[in-house]
Amino acid sequence: MSSDPWGRVDETGTVYVRTAEGEQVVGSWQAGSPEEALAYFERKYEGLVVEIGLLERRVKTTDLSAKDATAAIDHLRQQVDEHHAVGDLAALGKRLDTLVATVDSRREERKVQKAKQTDEARQAKEALVVEAEELAQSEQWRSAGERLRALVDTWKGLPRLDRKSDDELWHRFSHARSAFSKRRKAHFAALDAQREEARKAKEKLVAEAESLSGSTDWGATAARYRDLMTEWKAAGRAQREAEDELWNRFRGAQDVFFAARSGVFAERDAEQGENLKLKEELATEAEKLVPVTDLKAARAAFRSVNERWEAIGHVPRDARPKVEGRLHAVERALQEAEEAEWRRTNPEARARAEGLTGQLQAAVDKLRTQIDTARASGNNARADKLSRELEGRQALLDQALKGLEEFGG
Repeated sequence: MSSDPWGRVDETGTVYVRTAEGEQVVGSWQAGSPEEALAYFERKYEGLVVEIGLLERRVKTTDLSAKDATAAIDHLRQQVDEHHAVGDLAALGKRLDTLVATVDSRREERKVQKAKQTDEARQAKEALVVEAEELAQSEQWRSAGERLRALVDTWKGLPRLDRKSDDELWHRFSHARSAFSKRRKAHFAALDAQREEARKAKEKLVAEAESLSGSTDWGATAARYRDLMTEWKAAGRAQREAEDELWNRFRGAQDVFFAARSGVFAERDAEQGENLKLKEELATEAEKLVPVTDLKAARAAFRSVNERWEAIGHVPRDARPKVEGRLHAVERALQEAEEAEWRRTNPEARARAEGLTGQLQAAVDKLRTQIDTARASGNNARADKLSRELEGRQALLDQALKGLEEFGG
């Protein structure tokens, strides 16, 4: 009989292993010596030690599932429990028990982790749904559409929940996207309709603008072009291609008209500038008639000036008041001289002559005050104009005073 600390072989060739419960039959060995029998079953024990060690490392260092780990443990435990090896089987059993505890602990950890991941995924998906439902009401069509597409990609990257919860959240998410898509389509359909109406309206405006481009009724046509521009802005925008083409035609028609008007106005301005010079010369000629010394000659001379004045034609609008004012001042001086002459020769005019002299003196004093005020304020143009008027009034006053002397004679 042969033996070692963990097993023995009896004289019949039966191999035993020692355990806490006593000896257990390992097997029968007939083909060789007892030492060979023990060595064979000890090698089987070493094989179990290696397998258990490998399983311990896999459990520790890999993501071996609890199910696969448990199946491997059960397989090894069966071999240990069947006592088909010689060695410290109890130690192997303890290692397997430890492995079971480790796997159970990892199973629980994974369960907790999975629950946490599921809860995080649920919260993430709920947040996506809430954001999608908010975006469904947006009118920022481009940015909201891009964000909804990004939310879909985010959704696809999240773990699935239980089927019911996942389906409910997806239904809300999908419904929000559909609602946004429906509103966007309706918006752009309405926009297309508006742009088509704008195109039709602008086609009419362009047609009228083009029909007016050859007009020479400068004032009325320019005013109509301003109205057309107002109507153009109020019509809204057409489709981009149509808008650009219509605008180019609209502006082109206006450019033709305003270019022609500018040419005509440039010629007119040049002509009116020459007219102004001529009228200024006539105004100077007329102003030499004041003060009036020979009423009959002055009236004839003024009539000649006036006839030449009317023959000249228009002057620039902004210069017209000044040059016409000079001529009118001379005309008033002549009228007042005629009235003074009439009063002088009218036996009933003595009293009125005295009153007129007073009025003229008051007018002269007032004009002088106004001239001083104008010059003090820096308004030399007004002061000059009033000075010319003062010359006429002073001449009348002088004549009135002379008339009074005649009345007195």
